[in-house]
Amino acid sequence: MSASYGVEDASYRTAGEFDGVKALVDAFYDAMETLPEASQIREMHPADLTESRDKLTRFLCGWLGGPRLYREKYGPIAIPPAHAHLKIGEAERDAWLLCMEEALKGRPYSDDFKQYLMTQLFVPAERCRMASQVANR
Repeated sequence: MSASYGVEDASYRTAGEFDGVKALVDAFYDAMETLPEASQIREMHPADLTESRDKLTRFLCGWLGGPRLYREKYGPIAIPPAHAHLKIGEAERDAWLLCMEEALKGRPYSDDFKQYLMTQLFVPAERCRMASQVANR
C-alpha cells in the first residue's frame, strides 16, 4: 500500500479528484439500485437520488483530503449522528459496503488503493451502525 494514501490530498488525487469521485459515487448508487442485497438500504433513500449523489460526492471529496465541497453547499456534517435515525444493523452496513465494493470494481484504481478505501470506509459505516443502535433502542 502506498504510504501517501491519507496524507494531505493524495487519496483525493488518486481517486481522480472531483470527476473520479463523482464517477465512483454514481457507480455506488447504480449498484445500490440493482443489487438485491441493497434493497433495504435503497429504501432508506429518496426516490430521486440526485441530491444523495451530490451529497456523497461532495462529502467524499473532503473526506479524501480534497476540497470541503459538502460544507460549502450543505454546511457541516457529522456522519454517524446524521444517520442515527435510520435502522442500521450489520446487514445494512455490509450492504452499503458491498455497493461501494461493486462500484470500485469498475474504477481504474490500483488494487491497493481499492483495499485502502474499503478499509477506511468501514470505519464510518460501522460508526453509523453503532449510532443507529444507540438511537433506536
